[in-house]
Amino acid sequence: MSSRAQTSLAARFKGAWQRFGQDERGATLVEFGLIAAPFFFLIFGLLEVCLVFIMSTVLEHAVAEASRPLRTGESQEAGINEEQFRLTVCGELFGMLDCDGRLHIDVKTVTGFSGAQANMPLDAEGNFNDDGFTYEPGGPNDIVAVRVFYEWDLITPWISQPLANMAGNRHLLQATAVFRNEPFGT
Repeated sequence: MSSRAQTSLAARFKGAWQRFGQDERGATLVEFGLIAAPFFFLIFGLLEVCLVFIMSTVLEHAVAEASRPLRTGESQEAGINEEQFRLTVCGELFGMLDCDGRLHIDVKTVTGFSGAQANMPLDAEGNFNDDGFTYEPGGPNDIVAVRVFYEWDLITPWISQPLANMAGNRHLLQATAVFRNEPFGT
């Protein structure tokens, strides 16, 4: 190959290389590829936290509404049992939470407002432990603690790891109402 042909070939490669370096048609795709993973990580994490908050609020509402007949004595006078109270709580969940096997209820008469338990009923492995759960709605002027727990499955396995407080990538939602029964039946 002659030196003139080599110079012409080198000039063409140099020109092609410069055009390639100045071409910006794929820049948007590359930039999106760089920020997509952190962006979606942030969005899915935010959605998971929002879902946990919304479901906690729904559970709090259900406990407040279902506890009112206990407080007024309507449930005690009607002979409402634990299963019927569970159905009342489930009826207040707007169909957003599944009550089958995931909803745990503890209703106890306590000696004082400070006697209400605040601990999470989890064993060492992070599984739910309902030993000692009862249904004692109390009588007139008794102080009653209603605790309702729900085992919520987290959607995003690695993103929601800080939210998991149970085994199996689950979060235990808790709603509590502590009140003094009205002086019903007198």
